[in-house]
Amino acid sequence: MNAQPRTGRSPSARTSVRRVALLSVHTSPLDQPGTGDGGGLNVSVLEVARRLAARGVAVDVFTRATDPARPPSVTVAPGLVVHHVVAGPVAPLPKEQVASHLCAFALALQRHPTAGTADVVHAHYWLSGWVGRRVAERWRVPFVQTFHTFGMLKNATLAPGDLPESPLRLVAEQRIAAAADRVLALTCGEARLLHRRFGLSGARISVVPAGVDLDRFHPAAEPDDAAVVARLVPGVDGPLLLFVGRLQPLKGPDVAIRTLAEVRATGVADARLLVVGGTSGSGAGRSGPDELRTLAEELGVGDAVAIADAQPQAVLAALYRAAAVVLVPSRTETFGLVALEAQACGTPVVASRVGGLEAVVGDGGTLVPGHDPAAHAEAVLRYLRDPGVRSEASAAGVRHAVLSSWDHTVERLLAVYGDVRRGSTPGEHFTDVAS
Repeated sequence: MNAQPRTGRSPSARTSVRRVALLSVHTSPLDQPGTGDGGGLNVSVLEVARRLAARGVAVDVFTRATDPARPPSVTVAPGLVVHHVVAGPVAPLPKEQVASHLCAFALALQRHPTAGTADVVHAHYWLSGWVGRRVAERWRVPFVQTFHTFGMLKNATLAPGDLPESPLRLVAEQRIAAAADRVLALTCGEARLLHRRFGLSGARISVVPAGVDLDRFHPAAEPDDAAVVARLVPGVDGPLLLFVGRLQPLKGPDVAIRTLAEVRATGVADARLLVVGGTSGSGAGRSGPDELRTLAEELGVGDAVAIADAQPQAVLAALYRAAAVVLVPSRTETFGLVALEAQACGTPVVASRVGGLEAVVGDGGTLVPGHDPAAHAEAVLRYLRDPGVRSEASAAGVRHAVLSSWDHTVERLLAVYGDVRRGSTPGEHFTDVAS
């Protein structure tokens, strides 16, 4: 039975937002992005939470406890606390198993000292949405949902050998969307999907893109950039291609290695590739470091491929600046934060023409239909062979990224929170607040 969005709140209700509960059940914003289930969602939750707190909004982030060494609550910054909620074993679990502990998570929130104090509940990903719609109803506060990814899209673009998303997830996403006071889309394309496939009225969708930390991701070289690159890619003389992301078939690290092989075979024999990330989800036994090294050896580029664990953002910024091209050959993306960060550093991006990447990659890169390594290599070679083309793309990428700061994201979020607190809607059609 689908829950209905809460409507009809009194116009006199207080509309200022003083406290927000952010739910990130399956992955903590304190985890290293690029490992396990950590990725752009982790970055987004933490960056937004920091900036909300800096504006005087108290932020409680709730995530499932996975490490007994971490205290129940961690104060990250004044006004920002990450709470580790015990729901199931205090150990990492595959996302599929986390679903079995959502009831326990919701019950733990009901007993939490902060229960009922938030003005808005904002859930990230479908697992959080399952919890969020229940606690928001109990607390009688608005419920906002950001999905980040969709099961139906993943199932429509499965990589060879990848596993489909469960029917449970597909049904849950429908019900969460139906229950939310507002669903936030990262791009206009995602908003259209919510409207057409989930049947949401445009009045209940707002486009709020993710952002980029412009203080960290910028084209100006930092003093330790060279040392960072030398540590991870020793002895690189030729142009460096870079892949950053979780090592799972969805992200296409195999396509990146095949692209390098094509680039070296068709004109730039000294090109190298650095793959940065950790095995995640269905990547175990399919696209982990061992499998990728084996693939590189089979293609004759084993000596030109380096694989490194996921890295802190300061290190990523140095790597983006050092790279000649950043490869983003994902089979599906709702947004594509790596592509935005790379462009902010002035590095051209060669990405798959899919979903969110179409919204993120403008003149700062090239979108390639499909996942044919030869086609991706052709796009890469344009940047490697023509410094003028690369320079133009670099400048365009920086101009694009400057318009996408996390502060802009928070401004849009606060506008949405104010709307749902008033019980109002933005109009008859979804509002692209990015424009």
